Amino acid sequence: MASQPEVADTAFINCEIVTELGRSGSKEMGIAVTDGKIVSIGTISSLPPAEETVDLNGNILAPGAVDGHVHTREPGHEYKEDWESASRAAAAGGVTTIIAMPNTEPAIDSAMRVKDVFQIADSNAHVDYQTHAVVTSDNATDLSDLADAGIAGFKIFLGITFGEIEAPTDGEMYEAMKQISDFDKRLGFHEENDEIRAHLETKFKSQGRTEAIAHNESRPPVAEAEAVSRVCLLGSEVNCPLHMFHLSSGSAAKVLDEWQNKGANATAETCPHYLWFTDEVVRKRGTIARVQPPLRTNEERDDLWEIGIHEGTVGCIATDHAPHTDKEKGVKNPDKSVWETPGGFVGVETQVPAMLTFVSEGRLSLQEWVKMHSSTPARIWGLYPNKGSLALGTHADFIIVDPNKKWKLDRGDLESKSTATIWDGEEFTGSVTGTVVRGNLVYDGDKIQSKPGYGERAESGPVR
Repeated sequence: MASQPEVADTAFINCEIVTELGRSGSKEMGIAVTDGKIVSIGTISSLPPAEETVDLNGNILAPGAVDGHVHTREPGHEYKEDWESASRAAAAGGVTTIIAMPNTEPAIDSAMRVKDVFQIADSNAHVDYQTHAVVTSDNATDLSDLADAGIAGFKIFLGITFGEIEAPTDGEMYEAMKQISDFDKRLGFHEENDEIRAHLETKFKSQGRTEAIAHNESRPPVAEAEAVSRVCLLGSEVNCPLHMFHLSSGSAAKVLDEWQNKGANATAETCPHYLWFTDEVVRKRGTIARVQPPLRTNEERDDLWEIGIHEGTVGCIATDHAPHTDKEKGVKNPDKSVWETPGGFVGVETQVPAMLTFVSEGRLSLQEWVKMHSSTPARIWGLYPNKGSLALGTHADFIIVDPNKKWKLDRGDLESKSTATIWDGEEFTGSVTGTVVRGNLVYDGDKIQSKPGYGERAESGPVR
């Protein structure tokens, strides 16, 4: 435990502190920081004097968000996004640590490529960072070098998505699970049955269907539910820690709940867009709303809320931040062929206001929000307690929010390089007024204050 210094570097005062365990109940609270770590937390009068004092104006201070699902697009597709712009957007969104997806070009599938992406991030990131590595038929039989490279976790793409990375065979996947269990790492999945997807997509194309909703129908909830069941069966056999990325449906949440009740070490995330929107927005807005897994029916969304969120089957929130250009997404041509449109949209700046809006509606408590956006993802990917807690001696990573501010998103205000998003024009209650990474204010509620390269690699240990 860190000892309290005579004089701290910085004191953040006049705030209510919220963690997964509760609320301070008073706005006369603060946190003192020295050398980027928390050295004191409590009432303002209990803090040591500080060389600098930051007044938080009665807003809420909580652990910084950990986004375990961010497509930085670098290397290979920097025209869409890069590490500097993605991490800048993260800072503006209250996200203090991002974990990058490995479907870049080249894909992050070897220790050498992990080293390369860490070097890129180290020179360009505004917030702290990590990466996942992809498992394919080419590397599934020997993952030891990747495990030793310092990654947060592994990922298998069971359903074809951006990058068109093919999944390993079930046998190769089973062998990979055996190894990952020994590494004390977690194996995540894009969990969709790709044979179902391929069959229906071929069928719809032969019928001349190009409308956006055809993409939804080609990836039905059963394709997601089957994939969850299959990987949980195989993973449970070898006690491999598993994770379901972007769980989108109540049907899949039901299956995951059954496996968790059987003792499977399987976690899951969902994304704000699956909790907010339904497939009606696809019918109205066309290709801008294409994402995979797709947006679901109202019934599936309600079941995702009930089983996934309220019953705790889905433990955390991530964004699946997936930038594409306006032309690629058909912003001015929403009726273009959905098969020629990539899936996904930017979201790292809208996670916090979307979830705070749910808090304002009484669908979540502030403590539950913190647990889902920070503490749980940090545990899942081996980053806790340096990330995801406000414990003494840990990294001073905070988000400061005004939970009552009402505002409307104009995508022109986003920090991402590409700003095509389904969230454009949505109204929120709650906004980010500050983001602090290791004791330094990287976003002040208006402008980015950090320089590229401020971010550091977050050390990943055993998963929890």
